[in-house]
Amino acid sequence: MHDRVANLLGAASLAVTDLVLAGATDAGRVGASGAAALVVLSHAPGLGVTELGRRVGLTQSAAARMVDGLQAAGQVRRRPGGGRAVQVLLTPEGEESVRAMLAARGAPLAGVLAVLDDAEREVLTGLLAKLLARLYEEIGDSEVICRLCDRGCCTSGGVCPVGQAERDAGRA
Repeated sequence: MHDRVANLLGAASLAVTDLVLAGATDAGRVGASGAAALVVLSHAPGLGVTELGRRVGLTQSAAARMVDGLQAAGQVRRRPGGGRAVQVLLTPEGEESVRAMLAARGAPLAGVLAVLDDAEREVLTGLLAKLLARLYEEIGDSEVICRLCDRGCCTSGGVCPVGQAERDAGRA
């Protein structure tokens, strides 16, 4: 027998994911991994290809191909790091894409949430914080969970529940 709440959460999660990815990928003119990579680089400039790939869920070889594509599109550039390391950095075009993607990601979410009144939004905020803390226990990596987050929005006027879960776990 299926749990109705779990089923509703699954349907809502997929619908929200579809909206977020459609907005971000259209605005950035990149695929889902490329969109996540650009947002990740906006918060962690200079990551290596392997670490960038880990954060967006790609193997090293797939991440290298993704970075090649982003570089060919003028979104990122490579810079030599220490030793054999190579850092990946956003170009001005990549920075603009991140701004556009976060705005495009936020618009449909705001539209979905518009159906809730202030009290319902406050309750939902608490519930989502609790669910995100539990998801952190399952996934164990804030960088993976928050790869498409507008981090300024999440921490402005509050504490990021994923970051708090990471601190509570002693991993921060």
